[in-house]
Amino acid sequence: MQLEVLLPARIFLQKAEVLRIVAETAEGSFGLLPRRLDCVAALPPGILTFETLAEGEVFMAVDQGVLVKTGDDVRVSVRRAMLGKDLAGLRKAVEQEFLALDDEARSMREALNKLEAGFVSGFAHLKKVAP
Repeated sequence: MQLEVLLPARIFLQKAEVLRIVAETAEGSFGLLPRRLDCVAALPPGILTFETLAEGEVFMAVDQGVLVKTGDDVRVSVRRAMLGKDLAGLRKAVEQEFLALDDEARSMREALNKLEAGFVSGFAHLKKVAP
């Protein structure tokens, strides 16, 4: 099978000769083998596992998205993805990424609050000045 993982702004991963894929859905995990029927699945945040002869088993943390299998092509489109050879290392990487995203979101909220406060203050001042 051919595996392609797409992020909003770029292609994250392209792998040829994938032997098997295991994905998680809200209903549970399911496996994809080369001759499986075509399918579509909604993916919640979780772990997607794939195996190649060259690399063996590889784990990928994915944010929510969708998986589409047509013929030998499997396309996964998600918001974010991270690769890891072992689950413990992948967990640490995901935790660090989420902490960084939390800090970024917090600073964006602070900037938005300042912008809103400035707008309200300017609008109140404009209302006082207007006849």
